[in-house]
Amino acid sequence: MDEKILKYASQADEIWHAGDIGSLKVADALQKIKPLRAVYGNIDDYIIQKEFPLNNRFFCEKVDVLITHIGGYPPKFNERTRNIIKQNPPKLFISGHSHILKVMRDKKLDILHMNPGACGIHGFHQVRTMLRFEIDGADIKNLEVIELGKRG
Repeated sequence: MDEKILKYASQADEIWHAGDIGSLKVADALQKIKPLRAVYGNIDDYIIQKEFPLNNRFFCEKVDVLITHIGGYPPKFNERTRNIIKQNPPKLFISGHSHILKVMRDKKLDILHMNPGACGIHGFHQVRTMLRFEIDGADIKNLEVIELGKRG
């Protein structure tokens, strides 16, 4: 666990992790400083899969949030996620997997999609990134990209 990650995570009200946790030590370090909402990713073993769900759906204030690891992007969500989203669109959809930071709106379904990229040292991403934002009632605002430096 990198001190830069902990520094920014400690400034949040909650930490949301979109999968590929890697080790329960990572989750434990995050949970020590703030409440953690997470999902497991494709690299996570059965121990992490027992601790965290495939999908995490909840309300944060008045914002319906859906987090999953492999979800695709608007308007081309993957098959599993597309069914969930079309039946009951969340206001905020967060996914990981690609290690590519991307924020975009699905105008047809009125969904804000966020992929925070990757903040770890493993993977093919070049720059380690996180996202920070505020939820105020029904509003998602003050989105900030946090760059933690090069992966290597």
